[in-house]
Amino acid sequence: MSLSLAKYESFLINNVSTISSLESSLRSITWFLPGRFKDAELASEALTALMNTMSMYHDTVLAKVVENNPKYRPLIPSSLHTRYTRAWINKSSHYKWAARILDILRFTELVIEMGLRRKVSERVRWRGIVVIETVKAALRLLLLKVTHRPILSPPLPERDFDPTMLPPSSTESSPTLAPSSPVSSLPATPDHLKNNYLSLPPHPLLTTPAPPMRSDTAVEDFLLPKALTTSSVKPSSSLLRPLSTLQDWLGEIVYILRPVVYASLLAYDRRNKQHANRALMTALVMEFISRNLRRTLPPSALLERSEYARRDKDMLWYLLRGSIWETYTRPKLESFVASASRAPLLGLFGALVKEWIPLIDEYHYYTAP
Repeated sequence: MSLSLAKYESFLINNVSTISSLESSLRSITWFLPGRFKDAELASEALTALMNTMSMYHDTVLAKVVENNPKYRPLIPSSLHTRYTRAWINKSSHYKWAARILDILRFTELVIEMGLRRKVSERVRWRGIVVIETVKAALRLLLLKVTHRPILSPPLPERDFDPTMLPPSSTESSPTLAPSSPVSSLPATPDHLKNNYLSLPPHPLLTTPAPPMRSDTAVEDFLLPKALTTSSVKPSSSLLRPLSTLQDWLGEIVYILRPVVYASLLAYDRRNKQHANRALMTALVMEFISRNLRRTLPPSALLERSEYARRDKDMLWYLLRGSIWETYTRPKLESFVASASRAPLLGLFGALVKEWIPLIDEYHYYTAP
C-alpha cells in the first residue's frame, strides 16, 4: 500500500500542472450538472466532495515537497492564514487531525444528507444532520481548546502557490520516501559563449537618468506596501491574539454552537410539522450576540479582522433561509428567472438559477450556517 501511495505521489509531483487544471475543470462542470438527469445533484455534489478531498491530500503532499526542497523560492510570500494554520498543524497533532476531519465533514455533509434523504425517513435524516453538526461543533471546540484563539475558516492552509512554479523533481522521489541525491553538476557552458570576453554596451534606458519625482508622496506610496508590518515579524502561531476575557470566550463559543442550535430547532419543527420562525430568529440572535461580544481589534490584527469580515459577509446567507427565503428571496429569484428567459444571454444564467432553486428548498446544507 505504501509503495502504491509513493508511486501516486511521484506521479502527482511530476504532473502537478495537469492535475491542477483537471481539478479546476471538474469543479466548473459540477455547477451545470443539477437538473440535467436523474440524481444529477447527487452526482454533482459527490464529484465536488471527491475533488475537494483529493485537493486537500494533494495540498498536503505539495506542502511536503516545498518544505523539503531548499531551492524553492515563492514569488509571493505566504498569506497570514496559511502561515498561521500551517504553524499550528506543525505544532499540534490534535489541531492537525481535528482540522482535517472538520474539513472532510464540510466537504461531504451535503452528500451524506442527499443519501439520507433517499434511503431513510425525514425524521432520521434530520437526526443525522444534528449529529453531523454536533460533531463539527465538538471539533471546533477542540481547536479552540488547543489554540485559545478564534477559529479560522477553513482551519487548514489553502493552496496559495502556483503548482507550475514548483522546482522539477526526480521521478524516483516522493515525499514518503527517502530524498533522492541532488544534481551533481550544473549544465555546461555552450561553446559559442566560452570565448565571449567582450561586454555589451549598456542599454540607453539604463543610462538615461530617471525623471524627478513630483513630490515625496509618490515615494511613500511606492514604499509603504513593501514595508514590514507587525504581522510580518510575529511568530506564525501568534498571528492571532489569545482569548483573554470571559466575554471573548463566550462570543466564540456562541458562534461555534450556533449551527447546532439552528439544526436542532429545525429538526424539532419538522418533526412536529410546525412552520415557526424560531430556528431562524434564534440563529440570528446568537449571531448578533457573538458579534457584539467580539473584542475591539487594533489595525495591526489583520488576520483576525479578515476572519470577522468573512463572518459578517456570511450573514448574507440568511437571505436563503427560513421565512426570509420563502417570502422575499425566492419570489425575487423566480421573477428574475421569468424575465431572464426572454433575454438571449441572461437566459442561460436564468436557467441555471432555476435548477438551483428547488435544491435550496429540499436540502439543509446548501444554505446551512
